[in-house]
Amino acid sequence: MMKPKHLLFWIALLTAMDMSGSPMDQDEPAYKIVNQDSICQIFVYSPAANQGLHLAYLTDDDRWIDVGQLCTSDFGPWGSEKKMYRPFVTKANDGTWRALWSVNNSSPQFAVAYSEDLVTWRPQDYPIVKEKGIKDVVAYQMDDDSFNIYLQTAEGKRYVHADKDFRTFLEDSIEAVADDILWQRDTVTINGKVLEGNAFNIPAIHLDYIRAWHKALADDNKENGRPLPHTEAELQAYLKEKHVKLAAGNEITAQLQIQTHKSHRISDRLIGIFFEDISRAADGGLCAELLQNGDFEYHGERKGWKATTAWQGLETVSAISVENGVSKNNPHYAILTDNPIYNIGWEGIHIKHATYDVSLFARCMDGKKKQLTIALVDAENNIVAKTKVKIQGDQWNEYKSQLVVSDKYKDEPGKAIRFAVIPKGKERMAVDMLSLMPRDTYKGHGLRKDLAEVIADLHPRFVRFPGGCMLHGQGLENIYHWKESVGPQKDRKPAFNIWNYHQTRKLGFFEYFQWCEDMGAEPLPVLAAGVPCQNSQPNAKGICGQQGGIPMADMPQYVQDVLDLVEWANGDPATSEWAKMRAEAGHPAPFNLKMVGIGNEDLISTDFKQRYLMICKALKEKHPEIEVIGTVGPFHYPSSDYIEGWKIAKEHRQWIDAVDEHYYEQPGWFINHQDYYDNYDRKAPKVYLGEYAANGNNELDRALAEGIHLCNIERNGDVVEMTSYAPLLCKDGYHNWNPDMIYFDNSENIRLTESYKIQKMFGQHAGDTYIASELNLPAALKRYVGTSVVKDSKTGKTWLKVVNALPRVLKLNLNGLGNKTVEIQPRSSQVIEL
Repeated sequence: MMKPKHLLFWIALLTAMDMSGSPMDQDEPAYKIVNQDSICQIFVYSPAANQGLHLAYLTDDDRWIDVGQLCTSDFGPWGSEKKMYRPFVTKANDGTWRALWSVNNSSPQFAVAYSEDLVTWRPQDYPIVKEKGIKDVVAYQMDDDSFNIYLQTAEGKRYVHADKDFRTFLEDSIEAVADDILWQRDTVTINGKVLEGNAFNIPAIHLDYIRAWHKALADDNKENGRPLPHTEAELQAYLKEKHVKLAAGNEITAQLQIQTHKSHRISDRLIGIFFEDISRAADGGLCAELLQNGDFEYHGERKGWKATTAWQGLETVSAISVENGVSKNNPHYAILTDNPIYNIGWEGIHIKHATYDVSLFARCMDGKKKQLTIALVDAENNIVAKTKVKIQGDQWNEYKSQLVVSDKYKDEPGKAIRFAVIPKGKERMAVDMLSLMPRDTYKGHGLRKDLAEVIADLHPRFVRFPGGCMLHGQGLENIYHWKESVGPQKDRKPAFNIWNYHQTRKLGFFEYFQWCEDMGAEPLPVLAAGVPCQNSQPNAKGICGQQGGIPMADMPQYVQDVLDLVEWANGDPATSEWAKMRAEAGHPAPFNLKMVGIGNEDLISTDFKQRYLMICKALKEKHPEIEVIGTVGPFHYPSSDYIEGWKIAKEHRQWIDAVDEHYYEQPGWFINHQDYYDNYDRKAPKVYLGEYAANGNNELDRALAEGIHLCNIERNGDVVEMTSYAPLLCKDGYHNWNPDMIYFDNSENIRLTESYKIQKMFGQHAGDTYIASELNLPAALKRYVGTSVVKDSKTGKTWLKVVNALPRVLKLNLNGLGNKTVEIQPRSSQVIEL
């Protein structure tokens, strides 16, 4: 598709050249023409392992000048990996390019990349071979246009055959016989440093294009980094740079002509929410459960975590066992005698005058019955509330009771409350799946009421869940499988998540769907596309990233799991076992699922594409009524994943109805890209902007930039059908990401950010028709003002939303839909009903 930035780079290219193809920028050294056909020399190399692939050119005075970075390694987890060792680049017979490099000494993988122009690179692939410790890798094209790839490993030399497109790789079963000369590279000196790489002759116009691309990208990044003007002095300095004069004063007057004759239909579900279990959003957050590790299943995710985490009294007087557990998915339980144990909750249990529901599974191990006192106690072990439970029999049974905190209890900030289990007698007994829940939850369905209410106030039209990076998980074994999150709690499978903490799955797919229904929002469940997160840690074999994806032999069952989700959500309990499970959980009526997401900001690799299309095709063919929403990677244009993801979506429009775009950028990027969706192909799949936020230290700047972006998205609401800010929730002290929309703690302290206020403004004043308007301000000022007029055909109401990021009062004279004058305060937003 033609994007605004494609136009920018081509304009920059034409501007950078005269008619003969020579660079016009006199500040840059001229390149050396090596023959009469206007051929020049380039050198492709890596300055250091963490600096990616670079390109330099030879000047008239025989110096090598670095142009910039072509691409970086995307292999493995952030921080410890993403390295590029001894890259080798070759030009194919058809003029396209191939790059290969070593990734580390511990993985049986190497990296390959493909490009048509040395500027845009296809997402990388990481072929898996038999030996670890690949020290060097080179490739040579054969007469049939395929490639022979030679590897040097710690144990010897290997040979891999690749097709001409660098998509399939077949390793020979025996060691390669190859001379060391195969691995030799060219050497040049750049800035006094001798570097290895590959030298090529290319047409001068190609080098002009590459240089112009990098210059345009640098210019764009410079503008993206421009800060918003906070003061009059900063505004005047900016306007002077743009050659715009502004009269003195503290306000700006402008006309807004509302063009009622120019309107178009837009999506009526533009504003939604994205919930991911990040920064303790679920357990200890939106899930109202007050006990931590009530299932004794903490283990292995984080240093120091174990089955007794958050419990006191278990280390010396009791034991943890897995023999004859309550469930195969929850095998750990505690063995008690006569000593009490205590759960500290989430660094303390916050309670008030209210009723709390208690539940646990228990069985007697010595004798036939045993009595427990369940209590809430303070730091001095004074009982705040208590109940007694009689355990009978040697089989697991569930027991329920209530704790009533009377008005005699005085709630004090920071007061430590613990949950106590006090057994009577020395007979052994087993306890598991302990729970303490407030009786008063959102709609009675187990969600923390105050958090759920402020989220509902956003008026979200949909909820995307359960992630996010935790969806495709930390390696193949950690992919989120929806079936493990439904059914009785004791049978749900807890797991660690990629954000390095435990998930009980008490907030599972049933609860997510129920939450959507309670808010009047459409459910948007998202399922992994058959691959884990590309940033995954190495598995036992040392294989990082997507780890080759779910084995193809197992993919038919995974695809069936996707299809079963639709049955579970929409099927008839009388004819569908999955729908029957939904009914048994308390919801016999269908959830009316209309859309399913496949994938989450994945590396659009060959492994991904094969599995992704397999899932999308099966889902669309089995359920044509379901909107299938794909993915285009973690970044906006010109990311390689974005380009490849959109290419796949357009080629397979029959299976993919929309794609999920993600980007987190500084406020200046949003200000500088207000035309971002203007030139999208209206016949291509629709856009779901599933994750976005402005970053930086100034909260108001971030919100104003996001508000202006949403004004432009409403204008493009015919192609952008949904948006959701991310992340939604963050618990104080558990920051995995920053910034977030809503911050909270264990008590009822909730901080709603400026970004929340912007989302609420757009969510509560949404329409299904966009009415064009024209603001008569100079472009230099207009870029800091967002305006959007929408009408809701259901209510007949029309709203004007204005976001004023200028440090002056904006006085707007409205014409065309009622004549009035409104004033928007400096650096603020406002809704006007017309």
